[in-house]
Amino acid sequence: MHIAEGFLPPLHAAAWWVASAPFAVHGARAVITESRANPESRLLLAAAGATTFVLSAIKLPSITGSSSHPTGTGAGAILFRPPVMAFLGSLVLAMQALLLAHGGLTTLGANVFSMAIAGPWAGYALYRALRHLHSPTAVFGAVAGANLATYVVTALQLALAHPDPVGGFPASLGTFLAVFALTQIPLALAEGIVGVLLLRYLAVVAAPELERRGLLPPRPAGHA
Repeated sequence: MHIAEGFLPPLHAAAWWVASAPFAVHGARAVITESRANPESRLLLAAAGATTFVLSAIKLPSITGSSSHPTGTGAGAILFRPPVMAFLGSLVLAMQALLLAHGGLTTLGANVFSMAIAGPWAGYALYRALRHLHSPTAVFGAVAGANLATYVVTALQLALAHPDPVGGFPASLGTFLAVFALTQIPLALAEGIVGVLLLRYLAVVAAPELERRGLLPPRPAGHA
């Protein structure tokens, strides 16, 4: 979810930049390590970034100063783990702010924290918790969970920045969560389905890579 340019007080915007920067730097190192250790994964890395860019650019009107949209980070977190998505998500959000006027530069730190950090970590945690179940269930839960976690953190960020004059932070948080829910919950469910379909497609076209990552059982010897 993209918080618009100038919609956060300067101190809040700066604090989210500071909170997000270490994750993005660590993620950049993880991407470099991954691409050097496994050059064959570079196309899949590019696909994860492109998927995040395309899905998160599908913007629907929501609360003034923000928007609702898929995130695309849950599937990437399953494939490459959350640190990689912290960097790829940061790149995506910076490009969208500069090229599409989605989000903003002052609010980039807050948007990175919600969509590229909190979302992927929540999604990956759900995947780990559910992976003993049928694989599509784990993928659906992880992708939908990453989306919902992004929405919850964005609502928290906005509530901290704009507390209700009467009820304060709790009332503001409840309002933001309720209004976002109208669009974000259906989007999260739809993205979960898309994530399952995406992983099924990758299981066909990139089976060896998914096997190496432990996302598919190894094929029997001699299987073409």
